[in-house]
Amino acid sequence: MISTDFKVRQLGLQSYVNCWELMKQFTSLRTENTPDEIWFLEHQPVFTQGQNGKAEHILNPGDIPVIQSDRGGQVTYHGPGQLVVYTLIDLRRKQLNIREMVSILENSVIQLLENYSIHGIAKREAPGVYVDDKKIASVGLRVRKGCTYHGLALNVSMDTEPFTRIHPCGYQNLAVTQLSEFISSIKINTVIQQLIDLFPRVLGYNALLTLEN
Repeated sequence: MISTDFKVRQLGLQSYVNCWELMKQFTSLRTENTPDEIWFLEHQPVFTQGQNGKAEHILNPGDIPVIQSDRGGQVTYHGPGQLVVYTLIDLRRKQLNIREMVSILENSVIQLLENYSIHGIAKREAPGVYVDDKKIASVGLRVRKGCTYHGLALNVSMDTEPFTRIHPCGYQNLAVTQLSEFISSIKINTVIQQLIDLFPRVLGYNALLTLEN
């Protein structure tokens, strides 16, 4: 029987390269019966450049490493206090295309923000979620064997200074924001739990299969 359940992994603070290799390995080895997985984590400071990223959007990285990734999109920053959600999803099993998957991720953040009476919007021409024209969440995916990896990054309570060293997502003068600017006491673990509760609804899962570290 094809699984319609999913697994959650809470991985804490991780290096980007290590998680990237684990995602590629998982996707290469999975079968049509492999349950989907959603990974929640934070990254050590890193700039990641998308497949079609342009070097001119990286202004002054300083001592923060720049990694050429295989996800879509342009350059972005990951660091402690930002919630990264990697979605390892079988699109064929879910009967979704990549644009629909991007919209699901955007809408999950928008619904989360509504819990705090924050109005977020998505922009079709510039994937992600915005509050008052400031970016609060980025989305970047890769599809292999009909399955996604990578996912979304939601700014929760982080040092946003490194965003000034790049043109975030390839847009000059794009400002960023984060949840802590609206709810000063916000905790990443609270946001993780809210998304764990939300994903079965937005992705149509039957149940949470297991909760693992």
